[in-house]
Amino acid sequence: MKTAVPCYYHLDVEVSPERVGRVRRILAAHLRFWDLEDLVEPVCDGAEMLLKAIDEHARDKRTSIEMWWTGQHLITAVAENNHDLRPDQDLRSCLARIAATSDGWGCCASATGHKVIWFSQRARAGVRVPLVPKAPAPTLTEGLRTPRELPVTALASPAGGAHAVLEGAR
Repeated sequence: MKTAVPCYYHLDVEVSPERVGRVRRILAAHLRFWDLEDLVEPVCDGAEMLLKAIDEHARDKRTSIEMWWTGQHLITAVAENNHDLRPDQDLRSCLARIAATSDGWGCCASATGHKVIWFSQRARAGVRVPLVPKAPAPTLTEGLRTPRELPVTALASPAGGAHAVLEGAR
């Protein structure tokens, strides 16, 4: 059985018509590297639609694209540097196509107040795999070795006696 490790990818790009194709190829390469060949077309099509819409309608062309693979779902998010959280009229047809081709989608605010449009793709039954549990990192108390114990006689004897015990051992 194949096991999955949670995967994450982040790309910052300034959108232009010639870069949309490059970004599509970069995202496809990461999905293939993660052994998600079945998700390449729907994910890249959705990201490409959003990037083209941003290129056509946004004033600020800087965007961030993020992908998370959980072992069962791939979530793709495109952040637009637009502080208006309502989906633009110009994006409505793009969002309708994304809604038709994805398992879920939404629009939310980032920590900086920018608009993030995300969509998810569920892996087919044959592609779903359990996640590999991470081993916990050792804590400081587990990583330290215990000091060697001193013989009780050496600790209990007077100062001169400890010297005499050492001299007698030679």
